[in-house]
Amino acid sequence: MMLNILGSLIGGLGLFMLGMWLMSDGLKQLAGNRLNQILQSWTNTRWRGLSAGFLLTAIIQHSGAVTLATIGFANAGMLSLRRAMWVVFCSNVGTTITGWLVVLVGFNLNIEHFALPLIGIGMVMRLLGRNRGYANIGLALTGFGLLFMGIAALKTTFSGADSLFDLHFSSGLLIVDILLFTLAGLILTTLLQSSSLTLTLALTSLSGGIIGLLPAAAIVVGSNLGSTTTAVFSVIGSQPIAKRIVTSHVIFNLLTACV
Repeated sequence: MMLNILGSLIGGLGLFMLGMWLMSDGLKQLAGNRLNQILQSWTNTRWRGLSAGFLLTAIIQHSGAVTLATIGFANAGMLSLRRAMWVVFCSNVGTTITGWLVVLVGFNLNIEHFALPLIGIGMVMRLLGRNRGYANIGLALTGFGLLFMGIAALKTTFSGADSLFDLHFSSGLLIVDILLFTLAGLILTTLLQSSSLTLTLALTSLSGGIIGLLPAAAIVVGSNLGSTTTAVFSVIGSQPIAKRIVTSHVIFNLLTACV
């Protein structure tokens, strides 16, 4: 029983990660130089920088890619510190789209009815599309379908695992419980290098009754903090402006976590 659950868990995680990678890769290739053009031309005011960070992250489903691209442009002198900071700040908000996709689509629809056709259509477009744009759309559709197949597998796994895994423990102090689960979310995101995967694990565990609302919320807050580690590692040895952007990124996420 335990081995079956672990096998289903690993398979569900693999499907989700593969789907996220394919979808993100397809959309990034489809965007091409448009990502560079938007970051250079559509960040000249505070509100445009915020909207650029949100929209780009929501579209390509990868805040790390937007953050690293922004840092790269700032490091090359193509973006000022202030413009880059606003893009990075709102890329954090753009990552919430993944959670809404999981809750509104993954939990409320029969996934197999639309995920499998998406995978089939996407692969046909990828294999037969002579136009590079259509091929990249096909890759993104395939990833989208696999992502939701992974969510379905995780839901099925956790719905029958509440009797084997019970994380409803408490230290007796609310603040300690919050800090422990927040730390767990941070560590998990740092290891997996994907706040979206940590978020999905928290939501499916909550749906399956393995953890409660407070631990799930704390894990999600911790995953938001853990998402800064990629940027921190990327600026080792970089220009001072890149380090300042990442510092502002970490401070912003720490403040929102405290709130």
